[in-house]
Amino acid sequence: MDKLNIPNISCKISAYCQVNSSEDPQKVERAISNVLSNMDIYIKDDSLKATSETLESLLYIHKTIHSHNTQKVYGRNLKRNLTDDSTWFYLNKQAAFVDIATLCENADESPLGPIKIILQSKHIENIIDWLISSSQ
Repeated sequence: MDKLNIPNISCKISAYCQVNSSEDPQKVERAISNVLSNMDIYIKDDSLKATSETLESLLYIHKTIHSHNTQKVYGRNLKRNLTDDSTWFYLNKQAAFVDIATLCENADESPLGPIKIILQSKHIENIIDWLISSSQ
């Protein structure tokens, strides 16, 4: 993916998920790293939090959205979950572990719990447009 296509928009990207007692925390961390790049990852007790302030972190998800023609599904989710300057979506944690960014419409679609990705920006509509625009 050409990095020149990434708009220069100030943003905050956060990812959260549970680390179940049956899971290896390092494998959960790897699942996050497989679908989100350049994230600062913190594991505390039974949860993981990852943060970034660059859209470059979303390149893998952006690429997946366009290679699988899932712009409409992501667009519907991102717009449905839009509140002020923030939106969010779920990814399947097990799929992320094997390098696949699979959108979950509901949390219970991911048996071990989903990865919740929250996007925040004063220009959130521009970020949504970049993620789902078919002109990329």
